[in-house]
Amino acid sequence: MTTQEIVQKLWGLCHVLRDDGITYHQYVNELTYLLFLKMAAETGAEADQLPDGWRWRDLEARDGLDLLQFYRELLVHLGGAGSPRVRAIFSGASTSLRQPRNLRKLVDSIDELDWYSARQEGLGDMYEGLLEKNATEQKSGAGQYFTPRVLIESMVACVKPRAGEVIQDPAAGTGGFLIVANAAIDSFDLSEKEQRFQKEEAFWGMELVPDAHRLLLMNAMLHGIEGHLELGDTLAPEGARLPKADVILTNPPFGTKKGGGMPTRDDITYPTSNKQLVFLQHIYRGLLPGGRAAVVLPDNVLFEEGTGTRIRADLMDKCDLHTVLRLPTGIFYAQGVKTNVLFFTRGRSDMGNTRATWFYDLRTNMPSFGKRTPLTRAHFAPFEAAYGDDPHGRSPRTDEGAEGRFRCFTRDEIARRGDNLDVTWLRDESAGRHEELPEPDVIAAEITAKLLEALAEMEALNVLLAPDEVLAGG
Repeated sequence: MTTQEIVQKLWGLCHVLRDDGITYHQYVNELTYLLFLKMAAETGAEADQLPDGWRWRDLEARDGLDLLQFYRELLVHLGGAGSPRVRAIFSGASTSLRQPRNLRKLVDSIDELDWYSARQEGLGDMYEGLLEKNATEQKSGAGQYFTPRVLIESMVACVKPRAGEVIQDPAAGTGGFLIVANAAIDSFDLSEKEQRFQKEEAFWGMELVPDAHRLLLMNAMLHGIEGHLELGDTLAPEGARLPKADVILTNPPFGTKKGGGMPTRDDITYPTSNKQLVFLQHIYRGLLPGGRAAVVLPDNVLFEEGTGTRIRADLMDKCDLHTVLRLPTGIFYAQGVKTNVLFFTRGRSDMGNTRATWFYDLRTNMPSFGKRTPLTRAHFAPFEAAYGDDPHGRSPRTDEGAEGRFRCFTRDEIARRGDNLDVTWLRDESAGRHEELPEPDVIAAEITAKLLEALAEMEALNVLLAPDEVLAGG
């Protein structure tokens, strides 16, 4: 049985739970609890991680109301017992299941899985498959915690994290960037000391949403990562305590801070209610000299005026912003926003580090990706070839001219555009071609995203225009 077949079988169980009113997202949480118990039993890790009397066989032996009641008690008990990782995964855990027969069905179905094949294929890959299934269900809203793996793989291939480096994701979600980076480093021949650093010290992540943090911990554990994966808000004071990194890979959550509020960190030079612009400051300030970053950001970060202009100028002073990849539409399905990847390297000084920026247009005249046209690794191959082997973007490159997808703009040319990085040059030949239009729900999501963005901007403007005494009271 392959990983895909196991994932398909597990995912099929969610239909069993419809009578209990369980959503996809709740189902993944339930599976996380149960799979953790079962995997601990299968891998012989129970004695190290779980207190006696609160293990898979203790659950499996029960039935009916006794089974459901014990399961509820187990979730609460493990939130305060067992190994630190167990306590973190089960912290605040509760079940949405109401029917004992549905829990029985889940337990029996998990027991019947071909666990020998699952171990051979990789338990981490199986869990990643479940998270991806959850993220692609558009109504679950879970996509905000899950960046498409083919995009992550391309970013990691460009940035090339190495053994011995500190790697950070300040908006870790379910841990995709850290796991793909770890897999890339695994291919190297590491000493015992390097392996220990890799497992325990190399990776730092922070995630704001408790449920997503739970999935992050489980995913990391199944991929052999025991790094520092904290539950917290990067835009609050705890974010300032993340150590400086050699590599930062991330996809900050889209949108504006609720109510147009400002970040509560006191080390942000340019406060703004635009979360992506605050994350961007955290990232380029959090890099060690010579450190490199690849970050997914929406279009508004490239052209927002006022504070946005000052932040882009500061970024280009402190870092070499060498490459901008303009991503095709439909990748972040639920949000309906247009996005980019910014690649940059922290300079040794704080001024004049960007001499020129290369733009790769992977958006214009590309299909609208989604369920009908899935994005694959092959779509990134021409970009990676143009990017070159140097992780700092210093490989020889060729400007493809007005008809090509890869072009170079000097820092002076960007300055004459008012530091606006929303650069396009290709003629959109798909305009008016109905067969190229996105699916209706994607169009609706894009319209909703624009309306929400406009509303947030109005809220931020209201805050700025409010009388001083109102500001002080807020």
